[in-house]
Amino acid sequence: MLEIEVKSYSDNIALIKSQLESMGALRVGTTKQIDIYFSHPCREFSVTDEALRIRKEGGHCTLAYKGPKIDLETKTRDEIEVEVSDCEQIASILKKLGFNIAGKVVKERTVYRNASLVVCLDEVEDLGSFVEIEYAGEDLEEGKREILSMMNKLHLSGNERRSYLELLLNKKQGK
Repeated sequence: MLEIEVKSYSDNIALIKSQLESMGALRVGTTKQIDIYFSHPCREFSVTDEALRIRKEGGHCTLAYKGPKIDLETKTRDEIEVEVSDCEQIASILKKLGFNIAGKVVKERTVYRNASLVVCLDEVEDLGSFVEIEYAGEDLEEGKREILSMMNKLHLSGNERRSYLELLLNKKQGK
């Protein structure tokens, strides 16, 4: 399955929440997510445009592989995600296999659903506020059409294709 996503910086998350609610989007909830990213021992994920992540969210833990972006306009990529029972143990296994921690992203995420889209309002530690609009499916063009339509309705502009990890690492390096 493809995850088609567009991310935009927002300086007014309260307005976005209001707009989503006025169009009938369903507020799913708010959660804290802690994402631990790993570097591969034999290849450079920043070059291959891949990611390996453990996400802690509430009492749940997932391991996700994200493949290279396959579209120049969005952050569309192949994603494989599995739930694991113990974040610390899976991290320990990865470290024993030669993977190293590349970085950590902490955010508070409020999720809305509207038809086939998921809209995430993210407050990311050390980065600021972002809106991610996601479409999961196999039809890239349909997903892009729906995402762009929602962006217009929310008066969003810009498309940040870098991950939160990339943004944080660039910020630390002064880029």
